[in-house]
Amino acid sequence: MRTQRQVIDYSLQRRAVLRDVRNGQVGALEVCDASPYLRNAATYHGEPTDERCPICRRDNLTLVHYVYGEELKNSAGQARKLAELPVLAMTLREFQVFVVEVCRSCAWNHLIERYVLGRDGLVESDTDTPLASHGGEGRR
Repeated sequence: MRTQRQVIDYSLQRRAVLRDVRNGQVGALEVCDASPYLRNAATYHGEPTDERCPICRRDNLTLVHYVYGEELKNSAGQARKLAELPVLAMTLREFQVFVVEVCRSCAWNHLIERYVLGRDGLVESDTDTPLASHGGEGRR
């Protein structure tokens, strides 16, 4: 998305958690704790991936996109389909997206990334009209 900015990737934290599980420092039940709401969001709003769950290896992971922002008002904190995000990005000035991976089989879940979307991220040249790019003068 062209307005995506301030991306924070949590893959290093994810790898550390998985390493601790493999080393026996953390139990699988401690990391497989997705709430029923998160599991339902994965079922109804999630985007399937080709990646197998790193814990149970039974099911592919599902990505859930949660949106937060002042302009969302009562919709803040809701899961949205990926296809809805570009429409929101062109409608709202700014909002945050949190991407969580979820295994619907074993309840593994982890925050994958966080980023900001919205019209405020458009650079001036993206919003210029043809007249504005010529100093306000139209063709003669």
